[in-house]
Amino acid sequence: MVIPFGTARTRAGGRTRRRGLVRWVAYAAAVLLGAWLVTQLYYFAQIAAWNVIDPGSTAFMRADAWRLKAETPPVAIQHQWVPYEQISRNLKRAVIASEDADFANNNGYEVDAILQAWEKNRARGRIVAGGSTISQQLARNLFLSSEKSYLRKGQELIITWMLETLLDKERIFEIYLNSVEFGRGVYGAEAAARYYFKVPASRLTAGQAARLAVMLPNPKYFDLHRNSPYLAQRTRVIARRMGAAELPASQ
Repeated sequence: MVIPFGTARTRAGGRTRRRGLVRWVAYAAAVLLGAWLVTQLYYFAQIAAWNVIDPGSTAFMRADAWRLKAETPPVAIQHQWVPYEQISRNLKRAVIASEDADFANNNGYEVDAILQAWEKNRARGRIVAGGSTISQQLARNLFLSSEKSYLRKGQELIITWMLETLLDKERIFEIYLNSVEFGRGVYGAEAAARYYFKVPASRLTAGQAARLAVMLPNPKYFDLHRNSPYLAQRTRVIARRMGAAELPASQ
């Protein structure tokens, strides 16, 4: 059988284009993988440095600061770092009781909570829950956005592993307490204590601490709805649980 010359040339050209496309896709994939690896190395190096250096701000803080500056009148971020020992044990116990009862002993993940969140999200048809521990919340606050997606959740889990590998539990908790959002533009225990109660974080009472801890899942809302019946009722529940909360041991 004789194949017309033009047909053979067309087929050869098609194979060349396919090979070119495969090479281009492979190159793009390699670039994306390289960028991803560089990003992970950046996160890893940042977290390692935080063994001796206190973080100045978080991704959440910076994004919030940008939004608040655009408001009329502009609002400034309130944030002041204080050492772990200058934060009331009441607040430490209240946050653990409210946010992550097994924080001192888990490895940064609660598989049951993640699976429950997965089932809840599947039933709702959208992401409404994350099942996050304190370490996972810190991972998100430090580097990621408030966007809810499984891609972001995957990155959150990787950063959580880095936190748990490079830092001890007390240091993770210290960074969390100094960076978590407590209200509109209010970040960290010291700023929250002074904003809501006009006292330093070291002097928070059990009731004040329980109230702050209850605000954490939705701080901006509770900042505006401080007389919420739910806030009062939940504060009483957390105040009763605080005595059983286990703090991370000093290393």
